[in-house]
Amino acid sequence: MSARLARYLPILDWGPGYGRNALTNDLIAAVIVTIMLIPQSLAYALLAGLPPQAGLYASIVPILLYAVFGTSRALAVGPVAVVSLLTASAVGQVAEQGTAGYAVAALTLALLSGGFLLLLGVLRLGFLANFLSHPVIAGFITASGVLIATSQFKHLLGVDAGGHTLIEMVRELATHLDDTSGLTLLIGAGATAFLFWVRKGLKPLLRRLGAGPLVADIATKAGPVAAVVVTTLAVFGFGLADQGVAIVGDVPQSLPPLTMPGLAPDLLRQLVLPAILISIIGFVESISVAQTLAAKKRQRIDPDQELIGLGAANLGAAFTGGYPVTGGFARSVVNFDAGAETPAAGAFTAIGLAIAALALTPLVNFLPKATLAATIIVAVLSLIDLSILKNTWRYSRSDFAAVAATITLTLALGVEIGVASGVILSIVLHLYKTSQPHVAEVGLVPGTHHFRNIHRHDVTTDPRMLTLRVDESLYFVNARFLEDLIQRRVSETRELRHVVLMCSAVNEIDYSALESLEAVNQRLREVGIGLHLSEVKGPVMDRLKTTHFLKDLNGEVFLAQYDAWCRLTGKGEDDRASAAE
Repeated sequence: MSARLARYLPILDWGPGYGRNALTNDLIAAVIVTIMLIPQSLAYALLAGLPPQAGLYASIVPILLYAVFGTSRALAVGPVAVVSLLTASAVGQVAEQGTAGYAVAALTLALLSGGFLLLLGVLRLGFLANFLSHPVIAGFITASGVLIATSQFKHLLGVDAGGHTLIEMVRELATHLDDTSGLTLLIGAGATAFLFWVRKGLKPLLRRLGAGPLVADIATKAGPVAAVVVTTLAVFGFGLADQGVAIVGDVPQSLPPLTMPGLAPDLLRQLVLPAILISIIGFVESISVAQTLAAKKRQRIDPDQELIGLGAANLGAAFTGGYPVTGGFARSVVNFDAGAETPAAGAFTAIGLAIAALALTPLVNFLPKATLAATIIVAVLSLIDLSILKNTWRYSRSDFAAVAATITLTLALGVEIGVASGVILSIVLHLYKTSQPHVAEVGLVPGTHHFRNIHRHDVTTDPRMLTLRVDESLYFVNARFLEDLIQRRVSETRELRHVVLMCSAVNEIDYSALESLEAVNQRLREVGIGLHLSEVKGPVMDRLKTTHFLKDLNGEVFLAQYDAWCRLTGKGEDDRASAAE
């Protein structure tokens, strides 16, 4: 019973052995992540089209729930840029930003996302996320980074511009360029330049001045906080809000409230597909980070339990004034590098954010939105990786097509259409590639028992025997391809008496492929040619034994391809040795 509980409550695994050393490391990591997360939470809520406090709320209870149900000891859960953009895109289609309906829709989106993740986890269906290939994810994140950065230029310029696609945003910005607020631009550009310098130059400078690595790291992570403090004081001290600088305004001074998502059928219907997309994208991003960090400490991540942990976190966000959350790359790396030992570091981070929500929110009243925009721009530019286009072009043109299409469609038509198109294109390209599997005609390498492609190696062949090595599982998509290939080769070789399918790379034969093999077997029987199999894997053979195929086979099944060679050509060890000489 305890083992089963630990399976669904990983806290029971690491909690009993929690000691002073882990406590110290977790507290240090929590301080650093909290400092980093306060301005990020406010900024990402702005990106999602929600009040700034929603970012804080989405970073408290969800983190606590993940600490109980999650398996990663370093993953930092909360609002992230891509999910915030997806939230704004989805919710913006059902409610007007700034209204109560918009906030309720965001809660509903978190509810649906959490429920979907939880369902996948309980049913152990985490493999479904594999339908999002890495090139598609990389292309989508790159395009999202461009959209996110572009969407924040309106706050840097102090203009009222909208748009959901790159073309719309650029057109809107160009239209309102004459309305640019000089003071807002000064604050935004200054904050952006400062944050870039902090990210690249502050830590080396502090190290040269003799600061310890921990102090330098904390100071670097506190860069956004410094930008927030300085610009807020400047706006307050000089009365810049009265001169056109947009500010955050009043932020409730409270812990996350108890909220209720909307359950209207029409609202649920409109948000269910975006919720599924957000869930899968968030899970893929989260599990990638979690597994990378866990591998560095030889720890194990359970993907299905991660679904439960993230599902619980999103459900928590839905009932405490937040919006969809997932594991963030930058925060998780910071958490890991700061020495986090257990998920308790996340719980301590949540406590720090709760204190901030209670005590610090009045201080952000005069925080300029341009500073938050600068924080977002600097954070998301690291997501943009155009090298994926060059790399995929060199390695795989089909992957390049998926990346290029995902980037183009995301920028031109919006995030939901972009990622959905990328997924569909990936599946179509995969089906196309597997519909024409690599099938090599092989011969015996002289002096060995090995068989290799006749077009790549100097091998021995026999005109009476055709050996085809099938380098793909056989299923309904490619069954006809193999059938046609065998028919063509048989018609080209008059001396042919035996066809051998070398099945060392075949992991599965589905029913459609079985019927195709039966048809091939019947046709070869009619022309006096035997159909043989070699090196069939155990699981595949087990399935074949449940059918009449082996009984009706117009040939034999050989354990090794060399056995087939010796038996069907009559060339044994002596003949092979002579051929080698």
